[in-house]
Amino acid sequence: MEALAMGGYGAYVWSCFGLAFIVTVVIEWRGRVRHNEIYRDIEVRIKALEERE
Repeated sequence: MEALAMGGYGAYVWSCFGLAFIVTVVIEWRGRVRHNEIYRDIEVRIKALEERE
């Protein structure tokens, strides 16, 4: 338990690790969502150009 307590700073250290993990997951998730939105938009534009020809 002493290793987890980290000399009395355990709550601060582990909450920072947790927050960093959550932020990383949210950034990754938003990046994937945005990528898929852009990919779908490009597909729609390509289909529209193909239909024009």
